[in-house]
Amino acid sequence: MSEPRVKRIKTFLPLCKTHISSAGSLARQNFPTVVEESLCGVSTLLMEVSYRLEALAKIFEQSDLALPRVSAFFHQESVKELERAEAMLQYLSQRGGKYCSKNIQRPGTEEVCAVLPALEIMLNQWKEEMSIMLELNQLAHEYGDPHTASVIKSQFIQPLVPKVKLIGDLLTSARRVGCTSDSTGGYGEYLIDRLQETA
Repeated sequence: MSEPRVKRIKTFLPLCKTHISSAGSLARQNFPTVVEESLCGVSTLLMEVSYRLEALAKIFEQSDLALPRVSAFFHQESVKELERAEAMLQYLSQRGGKYCSKNIQRPGTEEVCAVLPALEIMLNQWKEEMSIMLELNQLAHEYGDPHTASVIKSQFIQPLVPKVKLIGDLLTSARRVGCTSDSTGGYGEYLIDRLQETA
């Protein structure tokens, strides 16, 4: 029996435009197609976030910046984001869905030359990710998929809240110690690098 056609609501979720539904999957049960498409699109978004964080880590490994603890922090967060993307793909597979591989976009971090703009990029990225996860949670509720809503809330939204708080605190600390948006951060960036030892 095929799923009934449901009018799509206006959404800002990164939907998979080339998604191939897995209606014939034996593991598929009570899994709305729109939720499957959203999970597919959001998993690609998480991979892009991971790629962007890894690009930021590489920036702070360069000899002209050389902030090893800041670099390690961005690398560690990149690995965690990739694990979250893999967890979402695992859940999609368990529910009988399919992942449509797409091209990962360029990170757009070429202009970053200091800690302050890197932290601002990270904070904005995680705020966007939080709003997308909340919208995905709401979408799952609207389409009668409480299991997906529960998984999104417990595995993807709740771990993101302390991360946003941490980055907000780091951003405040960076401004207090005199970090700037250009490459003249100087001693402030050194202090932030030392702060990372305790974070």
